[in-house]
Amino acid sequence: MSTALKQPAGSSADEMAVSFARVLRGAGINVPIDSVITFVQALDVVSMTKRDDVYWAGRATLVHRPEDQQLYDRAFAVFWERRNATDADEDGPPQKITLLLDDEDGPDENNADAQDDNQTMQMRFTANESLRSKDFAQYTDEELHESQRLMHQLRLAGPPRHSLRLTHAKRSGSRHDLRRTVRASLAFGGEPARLHWRKPSERQRRLVVLLDISGSMEPYARALLRFMHAAVVGRQRVEAFTFGTRLTRLTKELNSRDPDKALTRAAAQVPDWSGGTRLGESLRRFNATWGVRGMARGAIVVVLSDGWDRGDPEVLAEQMQRLQRVAFRVVWVNPLKVTPGYAPLARGMAAALPYVDDFVEGHSIQALEHLTRVISRD
Repeated sequence: MSTALKQPAGSSADEMAVSFARVLRGAGINVPIDSVITFVQALDVVSMTKRDDVYWAGRATLVHRPEDQQLYDRAFAVFWERRNATDADEDGPPQKITLLLDDEDGPDENNADAQDDNQTMQMRFTANESLRSKDFAQYTDEELHESQRLMHQLRLAGPPRHSLRLTHAKRSGSRHDLRRTVRASLAFGGEPARLHWRKPSERQRRLVVLLDISGSMEPYARALLRFMHAAVVGRQRVEAFTFGTRLTRLTKELNSRDPDKALTRAAAQVPDWSGGTRLGESLRRFNATWGVRGMARGAIVVVLSDGWDRGDPEVLAEQMQRLQRVAFRVVWVNPLKVTPGYAPLARGMAAALPYVDDFVEGHSIQALEHLTRVISRD
C-alpha cells in the first residue's frame, strides 16, 4: 500500500514541482526545464497524496543518469516527507530551501540519524545553490574543486548538421533507396508495393573553445579551464585552445577523465599563463593553421575572454570577420559583462563585437548554464 504524503495547504502541483526541481539542482542533479514541465504534467495525472505515485513520476521524468538515483531518493525523502517550506518567488533566482528537520510532534531521539541526513542534505542544497551564483573570482580552492563536479553536469549539445552520408528514412526523403525497395518487392512477387527513401544523416557539430589566459583573465581562467575540460570529456568533437601571447592547443591534454591529471598536463603545456594578450595574432594563427582550413567550418566557436588586447584592433577585427564567415556561430563569453554599467569599451572587445553572434556572461556556473542554452539553439 502506498504511503500517504501531506501536501502543504495552498501548494499547487506546479509549485511543488518547481520547488523540488530546485532542490534537485542544488543537490547536483541536472534537471532541464522540459523535464520539470513533464513532471508537472505527470503530477496532474497521479495522486498527489500517494507517495509511490509521486516518487515514480519524479524518478521517470527528472532522473536521467543511474548515478543520480541514490541522490534523488535522499532528496525525495527530505523534500516530500519532511518538507517545511518552498522558495518564496518563482521569478527570482533559486533561493535556499528550508527543510523540516523534526517530526510534527517534536524531535524524536530514535530519529536522530534521519535528522542528521536531512541536515546534511540541507547544507548541501544551500552550498550548491550559493556556488552556482558565486563569481569565479571569489572562489576558494575548495569551491573551485567542487565546481568541477557541477560543470561536468552541463550538457554542451549544439544543433546537429546535415552530413553528405545518407541514411534510411522511415517515411520520405530526398532520394529513392533502390536497393531496399527491390529487396522489399521480393515479398510481393517482384512488385514494388512500397517505395523506400534515403535522407542525409545528421552529425554533431564541432565545438571549438578558445580561452584567454592573460593576466587580466587570471581570476577567471582557472575556473574556465575546468569548464573546457568538462566540455572535452563530456561530448565528442570538441577542440580546446588557450591564448595569451601565443596559441596553444590543449585538446589532447584535457582528454583525460581524471580532472587533476588533465589540468596538470594542460598547465605544463601552457608557457604564457598570466602574461600579455594578443587576441588578433592568436586568432590569425588559429585561422591560418586550423580554423579556416576546416576545424571552424560549420562549427560553434566559443571565445572566453574579457576583450583586453595589446595588439592592433584592426587585426583582431579582420580575423574575427574571417572566423565568422566559416563558423556556424561565434559566441563571445566575457566574465566582466555582469559588472553594473559595463560597456564594451576595451579596444579588443569593441573591434570583435560586430562579428559576434552571441555576447554572454561567463562569471559563474549559472552564466555557463545559460551559455549551454545558447550553444544548443538552432
